[in-house]
Amino acid sequence: MPLGCDSQVSLSEVSCGESTSSCQSLEHGSVPEILIGLLYNATTGRLSAEVIKGSHFKNLAANRPPNTYVKLTLLNSMGQEMSKCKTSTRRGQPNPVYKETFVFQVALFQLSDVTLILSVYNKRSMKRKEMIGWISLGLNSSGEEELRHWTAMKESKGQQVCRWHALLES
Repeated sequence: MPLGCDSQVSLSEVSCGESTSSCQSLEHGSVPEILIGLLYNATTGRLSAEVIKGSHFKNLAANRPPNTYVKLTLLNSMGQEMSKCKTSTRRGQPNPVYKETFVFQVALFQLSDVTLILSVYNKRSMKRKEMIGWISLGLNSSGEEELRHWTAMKESKGQQVCRWHALLES
């Protein structure tokens, strides 16, 4: 039975300020990127993932800006889904601002054994969606940057760590 996750509107004091260096886009040309804020509270066992914003999101089928949302899925060490949730849809924005925070219950002893997958989708019509890209953080991180971000979160003692990540193509 997957646990639901709590969604909360992010508080500006917790949210990553535009001025901090970690909040500058990686500038990979026009590669789709996503800015994520991670925070873990060992006392409460709460993992907070803030989907802050995206850049260079494309509509692959048409030449107009995409309608996007981000799906978050938490997997255990066996790859089974523990929890999932998604942001609301941002319409017609290649550089959408989400500022939505999702909270997952993860005990400290489980923290090294979970994987958080973030998938960005373009909602084309009622039924159809296409994946713009994805990243994963934690046990099965999709790359070095993602692993470094997860490690930085674990070492940050309850402070939010914000980083840009280039999305991998599906």
